[in-house]
Amino acid sequence: MTLIQASITIDASIDKVWDIVSDIDNETKYWKGIKQIRNISKVGNKITREIVIAFRDSKCMQEVTLFPKEKIEAVFTKGIIHGTKTLNLNSTDKGVNLDAVWDIKLSGMMSMFTGMIKRHIKNGTEQALQSLKQEAER
Repeated sequence: MTLIQASITIDASIDKVWDIVSDIDNETKYWKGIKQIRNISKVGNKITREIVIAFRDSKCMQEVTLFPKEKIEAVFTKGIIHGTKTLNLNSTDKGVNLDAVWDIKLSGMMSMFTGMIKRHIKNGTEQALQSLKQEAER
């Protein structure tokens, strides 16, 4: 498994940050690696969806669970990526720490490109966190 981590401190309330990050239908606005989202089902705080990622327009299935004002966990269940992407929110005296943690493995022949894709995901994650920060601090 490949572990990728990035974090940022956002000068905003946890309510405001949560409202932005939990609007997962708008992830394409912040996460440039996600090109398209198609929700399949929603039951309570769990959403099953198909996403199209920028790498070769690959389709991945995800089960996303929202833990209000705490974390969002996306489990990749089918496609070239297997594993999880978790966003953790922690309130501090300086605002909100937003941490992104990927624990993933690339399937099949794609495993040969792990190093290259890891760099892309790390850069894309840092860019997404910066965009989320800018939106929340407006």
